[in-house]
Amino acid sequence: MVKVVAIAGSPSHPSRTYGVLEYTLKLLQQEGWQTEILSVRDFPAEDLVYGRYESPSLEPAKVLIDKADVIVIATPIYKASYTGVLKAFLDLLPQKALAGKVIFPIATGGTLAHLLAVEYALKPVLFELGGRDFVSTVYIVDKHIQKQSDDSVLLDDESEQRLRQVISELIATVNNSPVISPVLPQAS
Repeated sequence: MVKVVAIAGSPSHPSRTYGVLEYTLKLLQQEGWQTEILSVRDFPAEDLVYGRYESPSLEPAKVLIDKADVIVIATPIYKASYTGVLKAFLDLLPQKALAGKVIFPIATGGTLAHLLAVEYALKPVLFELGGRDFVSTVYIVDKHIQKQSDDSVLLDDESEQRLRQVISELIATVNNSPVISPVLPQAS
């Protein structure tokens, strides 16, 4: 069974980013994949701020990441970069924590102007952590995400289609097969 660890980089909850991440994991669970979410906002602030690499609070997360086949990283983009709380968390991971894992970055933001923030800001850090096998990034503008009363999200058609396409790419990458577009059924 494919093991997916999703790292939620949003400092607030509920959030659009977290909703997109949950929706993504729901689609992966339909493929029979095992998923787990690590929300960086739930780690002790002192451990993150003071760089406590050996903090016992981080050990379960490090074990989950070590055993994962796929890492999904979701972050809002603030001021042209990913969140500081996500950076603080990533800084505490072992040097090659992402080696041998397929990485799927997801970002949300207020404007298309920050579309490339994942490419120039987040991916170099993930590469430094050993991440080499990336699928396409999905960036969704906030206005294309409708928060529902139960904190779930509803994506506009184009964003939904792009997300499903990259999930198809992810599935094909993990299964070492050609990408067929899209393999997941559309929402009704």
